[in-house]
Amino acid sequence: MTKENTSHHHAEAKRKRLIWILCVSGFCILSYVLGSWQTNTVPSSSSAVYKRMGCDETKTQTKLSSSADNDDGNLSSSSSLSSSSSSEPVELDFESHHKLELKQKNQTIKYLEPCDMSLSEYTPCEDRERGRRFDRNMMKYRERHCPSKDELLYCLIPPPPNYKIPFKWPQSRDYAWYDNIPHKELSIEKAIQNWIQVEGERFRFPGGGTGFPRGADAYIDDISRLIPLTDGAVRTAIDTGCGVASFGAYLLKRDILAMSFAPRDTHEAQVQFALERGVPAIIGIMGSIRLPYPARAFDLAHCSRCLIPWFQNDGLYLTEVDRVLRPGGYWILSGPPINWKQHWKGWERSQEDLKQEQDSIENAARSLCWKKVTEKGDFSIWQKPINHIECKKLKRVHKSPPICTKAVQPDSAWYKELESCVTPLPEAKSPDEFAGGALENWPDRAFAVPPRIIQGTIPEISAEIFREDNEVWKDRVAYYKQIMPELSRGRFRNIMDMNAYLGGFAAAIVKYPSWVMNVVPVDAEKQTLGVIYERGFIGTYQDWCEGFSTYPRTYDLIHAGGLFSIYENRCDVTLILLEMDRILRPEGTVVFRDTVEILTKIQSITNGMKWTSRIMDHEKGPFIPEKILLAVKSYWTGPSS
Repeated sequence: MTKENTSHHHAEAKRKRLIWILCVSGFCILSYVLGSWQTNTVPSSSSAVYKRMGCDETKTQTKLSSSADNDDGNLSSSSSLSSSSSSEPVELDFESHHKLELKQKNQTIKYLEPCDMSLSEYTPCEDRERGRRFDRNMMKYRERHCPSKDELLYCLIPPPPNYKIPFKWPQSRDYAWYDNIPHKELSIEKAIQNWIQVEGERFRFPGGGTGFPRGADAYIDDISRLIPLTDGAVRTAIDTGCGVASFGAYLLKRDILAMSFAPRDTHEAQVQFALERGVPAIIGIMGSIRLPYPARAFDLAHCSRCLIPWFQNDGLYLTEVDRVLRPGGYWILSGPPINWKQHWKGWERSQEDLKQEQDSIENAARSLCWKKVTEKGDFSIWQKPINHIECKKLKRVHKSPPICTKAVQPDSAWYKELESCVTPLPEAKSPDEFAGGALENWPDRAFAVPPRIIQGTIPEISAEIFREDNEVWKDRVAYYKQIMPELSRGRFRNIMDMNAYLGGFAAAIVKYPSWVMNVVPVDAEKQTLGVIYERGFIGTYQDWCEGFSTYPRTYDLIHAGGLFSIYENRCDVTLILLEMDRILRPEGTVVFRDTVEILTKIQSITNGMKWTSRIMDHEKGPFIPEKILLAVKSYWTGPSS
């Protein structure tokens, strides 16, 4: 009997102990869940962050209307965080989780002053005064020449007086505000060619061009009768000497994304006009160095009266087109010398001169093993072979230019000089095999595993990692839509990803009315720009210790994920942020992703740049070390002169 009572007593004690443990555990779990929910709540209907930053569209339009009539020359500022907001957000407490003491509130803000108004259209690495110091041979003086240490600017590039937020896409394709780019030169110089027209306080882009007498839309229709443009096989294009990028603008309606480029020359602000229209473009030139793109990047290359001397230097420039052209890709040439028998009088050149130029181009194309598809009317079209099996046989007889040695890195293109040799294609086993692997047609191409990854040419990036990255970006963009509802509504037309990796951001927003300039830093551990192009997107290489090849105020949204972890010990972080400010439009947005330590350093600098910002949790919750800094550039203008 005693033994039974003792046994019963022990069982009862164990039961009470188990209940106590379960209650304590349940209380801890409940506290954790409630704490996570409280600190990780994101706004649903419209972004609380954006409301607190004063970026709702009604206020923006009211402010723009008043600023357009403001001629007093004083700097104006808006889009600031309201200190009297009735729904003031809870400050994030990183001290308990990261053991980091934040002293930012007690720091003295160092305010950066505006630059002189003469620098309103400053392009650091394409400065014409600096360019005059360099050789004019092969257009070297118009290539990138960045400022020396004593020429660096520590000031904010001022927008012109009465600057207005650009028109939304698709209206922006046809209209731009005169106050944003106050240059009438092209409307006068190219008046009969319908590049651009001035209508009151607006520019209008009729879609014309030097080579488009019936407009770019009809011009592209003519091309589509000669080669297929609508089946998804042609997705990426490069337009050399683009003017105001009407060719690229009208390719967009056919789901073709063009990288348009032109130099900063006497045709004032042509690339700036293109970007103001919401059309991809970059400052660039065919000179003595490679174009900043990987090999096998573009399905189509185009030149319409682009003034590039294709026949000079033994076809060196055509050799560079061959490098960036995808196997089976097309090169389209219109304008002189094509159809010279009909146009030679109007071009004011002799028949002999024009015939010799065309013969030289034909010979250069043959030396690259290109096949001439057609010459009809004002067009000549060539096609690059899908592999080099037959080309290697041809080169045993016609050795100039030779196929480059394997030591030449086809994708290396940052300040790398042009070479007089044919860039070798990856090995193919049969004549009908696409060198480097065949691509899916668009839009399947965006999410298909790129051939460079399938073939293992990028170390440590597998098909599984590629798919996982796509899933990561689905989650990120879903979160971005909550903190930036305008993302899917067309407010951000021109977007730049400063550290694009595999192009996951561009892919995740592919259905939005936006396009992304995917930038792969030359200092990045993995050089993945070729993968991005194989997905059907565009981008460029860049060293972020230097200026980017664009005009001021040309991007609506900039994404910088992990960028400052790469560059914090390479160059002055302030200079990178000033370059971002130069590129960003007034009321533009920046998304930084990095560690708390780096983000607080960035925020301490941007507080002095007329930016408003807030550090936010990672989309997975407050216990992820990586955080997000969401920043908005205030609206302000330079003084009237």
